[in-house]
Amino acid sequence: MFKKAKQSRVFQDVVEQIQDAILSGKLEPGTKLPAERELKDMFNTSRGTLREALRVLEQKGLIEIKLGVAGGAIVKQIDAEPIMQSLALLIRSGDVSLDHLAEFRIKIEGAIVELAALRATEEDIAHMEELYTEAKAHFEAGDWENFLLTDETMHTYLGTMSGNPVFQFLQQSIHDNIHNYYDYYLPMNREWTQENLNDLEKIIAAIKAREADTASLLIQDHVNRFNQKMTKRTDGTSA
Repeated sequence: MFKKAKQSRVFQDVVEQIQDAILSGKLEPGTKLPAERELKDMFNTSRGTLREALRVLEQKGLIEIKLGVAGGAIVKQIDAEPIMQSLALLIRSGDVSLDHLAEFRIKIEGAIVELAALRATEEDIAHMEELYTEAKAHFEAGDWENFLLTDETMHTYLGTMSGNPVFQFLQQSIHDNIHNYYDYYLPMNREWTQENLNDLEKIIAAIKAREADTASLLIQDHVNRFNQKMTKRTDGTSA
């Protein structure tokens, strides 16, 4: 399965060969890699280089290294969690500005909602309507915290409705980690929450009517408008 590593870049080649074998399905989840001595001979590399390569693969979430007599390097099921954690750290670090986030969301969510309008099942639409009813109940109770949580759930579910797992992953990652932005820059009040609720109602109606272009424009305007409100707050002016 493996061949001698290119001596000009031994470490990188070892990582890439094992990684390719896992991603291509040649090594399935649960498979135990050959013993360290065998791998060292296969790759014609040192024990130190091999161990470092295995540590990198473990950090990527591709293998799990178990100790003991029955231990070794075991292939893991591909998991998006490490990527989500990295994206979460990037967002929470403060290196992502409000404008960066809005620009990304306008482009991505516009495409996501367009696909959602074309692909959503009747069950998907019914679920969004249930979430809208829940959000409205929080609005009427003046419960801004739970309103925002429901709003984030609705945005995340749009990724599911798109039928594209990449978009689903992006939506989940973004909306799991932007709550702090709202806490800092968007102190909710009845007027703003009503505006948000009205936007959600229009977006759901457009999706239900299968009006993809309209739904896309609505959510782009929604994100842009609320970003402007948050930006004004950072400038010390009222929205």
